[in-house]
Amino acid sequence: MAQPSAAADPWRTFRTVFLVWLGWAVLMLGFQDWVQTRFQLQRPDTVKDWTASWTNASSGARHPYLQSQALKGHAAWDSEFYISIALHGYEDPAMRAASPASTPDAEVAGPKKGHPTWVSLNHAFFPGYPFAMGLIARPLAATGFDPVSAATIAGVVVSLVSALFAMLAIADLAQGMEGAEGGDGVRAGFYLAVWPAAAFLAQVYSEALFLALSFGALAVLRRGAWGWAAALAVGAVFTRATGLLLVIPFGLAWLGASERRTIGRAALAASPVIAYLVWRLVFGADFDFVETRYFGRWPFALGASLDAWSDFAQTLLGGDDPQGRAYDLLELFGIVASLVTSALLWRRDKALTLYGLATFVVVATSGAALGMHRYALAMPSLFLAPARLGRGMVFDRVWTLACCLGLAVLTLLFSFGFWAG
Repeated sequence: MAQPSAAADPWRTFRTVFLVWLGWAVLMLGFQDWVQTRFQLQRPDTVKDWTASWTNASSGARHPYLQSQALKGHAAWDSEFYISIALHGYEDPAMRAASPASTPDAEVAGPKKGHPTWVSLNHAFFPGYPFAMGLIARPLAATGFDPVSAATIAGVVVSLVSALFAMLAIADLAQGMEGAEGGDGVRAGFYLAVWPAAAFLAQVYSEALFLALSFGALAVLRRGAWGWAAALAVGAVFTRATGLLLVIPFGLAWLGASERRTIGRAALAASPVIAYLVWRLVFGADFDFVETRYFGRWPFALGASLDAWSDFAQTLLGGDDPQGRAYDLLELFGIVASLVTSALLWRRDKALTLYGLATFVVVATSGAALGMHRYALAMPSLFLAPARLGRGMVFDRVWTLACCLGLAVLTLLFSFGFWAG
């Protein structure tokens, strides 16, 4: 990885990024409240063949964890699983679903013996984010908030604070790139905040915490702080599965180190793999069962992925589904931006580029053609390459405008519980 640059005062970068984050957080909270007062979207959302059942007028009764009046509009879709885990753990009875009768191994694939006919859908989600939510939700509930409201507020607090640290970490990475100039770090942090899928950084979703931990691990690794880097990487693994891929830049940093490559340093470099293996021993079997049987995603599902991307192309290029085509255009924007910025970053930092591309490949081959603009948040290239291009006034203004328009639309959709990716 590239060595730090002295091109800018780090404290000035910190202060500027902090103030940008503060304004961003206030605007995101205010905007979501305002759009719900100003607009009413026509239900249901039919952008995908399965979104209507989640967004019709009666769907709220089936999702009690999404009905908090506190910070209304900040919890939708996967948020209910995080709230459930934060409040009741993985075996919450409210999140049970019947095990598929057609599954030959249904008798042994349930969460525990003695319950062969049901499984908790919570097992598809990693524990790091809901655990952090629980640390804040319990004191809030003790002050009089109802449990769901307390968990919702806690989730937004964790996300917003994590977004700050993610912005600071990507700014530090940008400022440490070879040939960096004074404003590169601030631009990288700002471009993270305005990327369209940054809408999820202000919601009850795990994206912000994962970025804070993974980008933080990469930033301190570049500075040679292996112990802190390993600790942050372990946290990232326990927040999202793709944290495992941090072993790529960690391994390359160990191999390229000028100092003696000790066994202890090797263990720190392998910390993402070790953490992932520990997680699998505890949660892995139930995770695999729920992900494959209920959410239709699993690693390197090449056949299913090929079918999904074929359908994606058909919707994008023709057909009579203008809503689907509009959504797929956003996905396409995320895909093109991910690949182009990876190509631009390759010469300056191969380790970060390979890490981002590995994330892209794992997500793109997981069996579904969905959410690429959201999963691309984990790719450092998406912010590091534009940070350099943003030295040009025209690129900076056009890129910012394009991202802000997308951010506004996705934030509005999420605020009403519509599909945003």
